[in-house]
Amino acid sequence: MRAALSLGLPGTTDHAVLRALAPRLERLGFHALWLNDVPHGDSLAGLAAVAGSSERLGLATGVIPLDRRPAASLDLAALPAARTTIGIGSGRAEQPSALVRSGIETLREGRPVRIAVGALGPGMRRLAAERADAVVLNWLTPAAATEAMTVLRHEAREPDGTARAVRGVLYLRTIVDEGARAELVREADRYGSYRAYAANFERLGVQPIDATLDHGAALGAFDVVDEIVLRAITANGTLGEFERFVEEVAGWRDAVTATE
Repeated sequence: MRAALSLGLPGTTDHAVLRALAPRLERLGFHALWLNDVPHGDSLAGLAAVAGSSERLGLATGVIPLDRRPAASLDLAALPAARTTIGIGSGRAEQPSALVRSGIETLREGRPVRIAVGALGPGMRRLAAERADAVVLNWLTPAAATEAMTVLRHEAREPDGTARAVRGVLYLRTIVDEGARAELVREADRYGSYRAYAANFERLGVQPIDATLDHGAALGAFDVVDEIVLRAITANGTLGEFERFVEEVAGWRDAVTATE
């Protein structure tokens, strides 16, 4: 499998669970742990808790809405810069591109972390290709992800026209057992109710549930990006469920690799 495999969890996940899970992620060869950022789930605090429980694991936020948490307010001191990716997005800003462009500039002035931009539409993806280190793609089918990567490779250029190395990261909601299917459906329906996402699903001609993963045989079809973040959907969000999840999907990855 060409793409790096990472795990995505809610920013509300208990820090004790994160610390317990981190060594297993390293043992299983996961590239990074991504935490989303919500009002009651500080992704930076969660990653700081994980940093001391791991040595190689990448630490990433996916993504911090800059309309709620301005770039200048982000305290990155507790994170090892060499392992850290700060994912940012516009949230509900009235001028999304200007906010994210300014946020990138502010972060570049601070610690030498990698910067990823959450991008739903073509304008934000172009900004990520030109200014960021990675673009975070979300709710895409394999065909749509392939198209997005083709455009990214074309648009990732320096001002002088030379190619930029910009990673394509795909967030993929995933379940490993039927007990979590109801949660997966609720997650898909929730995003389908958001106007911007609904318009994107309509443009792609797919339903939200079509851009999720529920069995290992389908993982290889998404191996068209640089990094796949399997956003774990479980019934109750317990440590045991997450441990089973990572063991299962590591097996999926190994099976895909064995067939190449």
